[in-house]
Amino acid sequence: MPKLPEIIIKEWENRQRTCILTTVDPQEKPNAVYVSCVRKYDESTMIITDNYFDKTKANILSGSKASLLFITKDRKSYQIKGSIELHTSGAFFEDMKSRNSEKMPGHAAAVLSVEEAYSGAKQLL
Repeated sequence: MPKLPEIIIKEWENRQRTCILTTVDPQEKPNAVYVSCVRKYDESTMIITDNYFDKTKANILSGSKASLLFITKDRKSYQIKGSIELHTSGAFFEDMKSRNSEKMPGHAAAVLSVEEAYSGAKQLL
């Protein structure tokens, strides 16, 4: 499994809190949502909490790939692309639940497996 480039790992710590998660439906119609409950699980995996996914959940369940965009406090943009799955039990789910606010539902852990990475338009991976 590909690993995130060092620059993205470093800049992840300098990101603004909110990211943008994009998926597509079976007709290839894109859907973008703001997400703030996101964590780098390891160097190949990102976990996004499904607190209120609707179209995003349907897209993931239909086999969509995903893109996670984040911007640093220095206004640099980075994008991580790959396969995404929903987990409602197991290690990823338990990790998500342990970090999610008790006030939020935490329906599922959306697990993004890194396949590509970009800095702006420049492909890093």
